[in-house]
Amino acid sequence: MSLKKMLYEKEFSLIVSLPSNNMETAKAAIAGGADALKVHLNVEHRASGNTFGSLKENLGFFEELVKEFYGPVGIVPGGSLENIHEAELKELEKIGFHYYSVYLKHMPSFMLDLELEKTVAGDSTYSIETLRSMNTSSIDAFEASIIPGEEYGSALIFEDLLKYQSIVNALDIPVIVPSQRKITQSDIPHLVNTGVKALMIGAVVTGHYAESIESATREIKDSIVF
Repeated sequence: MSLKKMLYEKEFSLIVSLPSNNMETAKAAIAGGADALKVHLNVEHRASGNTFGSLKENLGFFEELVKEFYGPVGIVPGGSLENIHEAELKELEKIGFHYYSVYLKHMPSFMLDLELEKTVAGDSTYSIETLRSMNTSSIDAFEASIIPGEEYGSALIFEDLLKYQSIVNALDIPVIVPSQRKITQSDIPHLVNTGVKALMIGAVVTGHYAESIESATREIKDSIVF
């Protein structure tokens, strides 16, 4: 199933952003019930504290991952404009990746031409007017990464929910909320009520090790009930 198909057909999905590129953490997320996965390249990741290397360094893992997991698999191809390489993305298309995820401010225009499904993220400086312009673009989903970095790991607040809902109301494409806040089971019904289509949990919620990734993923997945 593609990411786009999943977001439109399922009422609410759970994506796991892996804190490290290895099969142990991937299998833990899969065992916990992840509907989709996201991995990284060429990134120094704030929430996990990890540095993710080049495609050459991760190729074996990526090839094994797409064989192991039948759901959508996505890639963050770089943490800056300079670190995103067209040749690497085209190679990932061939390997079997489904989508990419990239900050708007890091996205070169050539990425609009790729066959990979397109998800983009805005940061805490986002503008509703700019986001509305995506409704006439080829972007498939928006990742609402709108929490300032210094607030990572704090509790979800009502103001966040209002912001997520305003983004949903402005966009004609599905909205994904990443766990920049410390999302808990009790937060899930409130997130669902905003109209967002998926929660993406990462290191803030899952921790860094296989055991905690599996248990946190299962805990959140079990709370998604319709």
